[in-house]
Amino acid sequence: MTESSANVSSRPPVRRPLRRTSRRTLALGAAGLAVAAIVPFLVVQAVGRVRVADPEDVPASDAVVVLGAGLRPDGTPSAYLRRRLDAAAELYARGVAPVVLVSGDAHDDYDEPASMRTRLLERGVPDEAIVLDREGFDTHATCTRAVGEFGIARAVVVTQDYHLPRALFSCRVAGLDAVGVGVSAASVEPWKPALYQAREVPAAAKALLDAVRR
Repeated sequence: MTESSANVSSRPPVRRPLRRTSRRTLALGAAGLAVAAIVPFLVVQAVGRVRVADPEDVPASDAVVVLGAGLRPDGTPSAYLRRRLDAAAELYARGVAPVVLVSGDAHDDYDEPASMRTRLLERGVPDEAIVLDREGFDTHATCTRAVGEFGIARAVVVTQDYHLPRALFSCRVAGLDAVGVGVSAASVEPWKPALYQAREVPAAAKALLDAVRR
C-alpha cells in the first residue's frame, strides 16, 4: 500500500447533509398529519354549529339533555356542570320540555347523575321530571342512549360553548333531532378553557369515527 492510499483510507468518513428530498418528505408528512387532525374538527364544527340556538328562542322538545362535566371532591357538581344544570332548570321552568335527562358516569361511590339530580331539585325541578342516565360515559353514548334507551326524538342539549358543536354532531349521528344551548366556559384558571378547546380537536376525530362505526 502506498503512502497516499494509506492516508486516504485513514481519513474519517465525510458526513453529508440530509438530502433535500428527505427534508421535503418530512415536511409533507407533518403537513399530512396536521390536515388529518384538523379536517375532522372542521367537519364536526360545521355540522354542529348550524344547530346552536339562542337560549331565548328554543323550540318545544321532548327533553332537556344535560351532559355530565365531573364532580368536585365533595361529590357536588363541578362549576361547569352547575352552569349546565342551572340553564336546564331555567329551560324547564319556561316549559321548553317536560323532563330533564341528566347523563353521566356512575361507578362505585361516584354517581354523577345523582348529584346532578340533587342540583336540579334545589333549582325547583320536580323529582318526577328528572330522568337519570347512569351510562352516559361520553357524548356519543349520551346521544345514542337518549334515542335508544329513553325514546327521546327531540331535545335541547345544554353544555359549554366549546363542547356544543361536537355534542350536536353526535346527536345528529344518533338520530336525535337536537338544538343546543351553550353556557359559559369561563374559569378562574385561564388555562382550563384553552385546554378544553384544544381537546376538541382529537375529540372531533373520535366523534367522526363513532359516526362511521355506527
